[in-house]
Amino acid sequence: MLLDVAGLKKSFGSIIVADDLDLSIAPSEAVGIIGPNGAGKTTLFNLIGGGLAPAAGHIRFEGRDLAGVPPQGRCRAGIARTHQIPLPFEKLTVFENLLVGAVYGRQKSEREAAQSCGEILDRLGLLKRANVPAGSLTLLERKRLEMARALATAPRLLLLDEIAGGLTEAECGELVATIRDIRKTGVAILWIEHVVHALLAVIDRLVVLNFGRKIAEGLPREVMARPDVHQIYIGIEA
Repeated sequence: MLLDVAGLKKSFGSIIVADDLDLSIAPSEAVGIIGPNGAGKTTLFNLIGGGLAPAAGHIRFEGRDLAGVPPQGRCRAGIARTHQIPLPFEKLTVFENLLVGAVYGRQKSEREAAQSCGEILDRLGLLKRANVPAGSLTLLERKRLEMARALATAPRLLLLDEIAGGLTEAECGELVATIRDIRKTGVAILWIEHVVHALLAVIDRLVVLNFGRKIAEGLPREVMARPDVHQIYIGIEA
């Protein structure tokens, strides 16, 4: 198993955001996570990424217990993530943004990083924008840059946090194609998303969270057909 999360617990005062949570992902697998706002989805990413420490439970990556490993250590171990709101270094160029990820996130030499970053920009359709300031990008381009920066760290597990939010239908389709291409390289994907039809186009397995607890897991279409999942997602077309 690539990632193994077991018995994870976390709360903020009386608010429980991870309630005895179990989750696993195999190499090259794509797993989706859905749930209403406040279900604990992004908190789960913060726990996996090392931004938060769990109150109980363990997180193992490739068999290694990550307790006490800081975010930069987890990144160098092979876990990368994106954020709901893209956070590029706006005054640096698109290419320089990737260099930062490759040099500091994966500890490559600048020469090694330059070649790999160029290949990633080409794969994500950003090569023509390589030398423009990141702050000048469109929303879709910023979403692509967010993924590109994560990929520059050469991850084995990519955490995507609502990467399709705010995009048009056509842009969403482009993004789905890009994520499929990333999967073909062997990168495992754990994807939180409210744009459910985009999620279902990529993932192998679907997990549903509510109040920090896993309430459903399985094949995506079967999980989405469950009455309790429908109740949570009233008004969201799957």
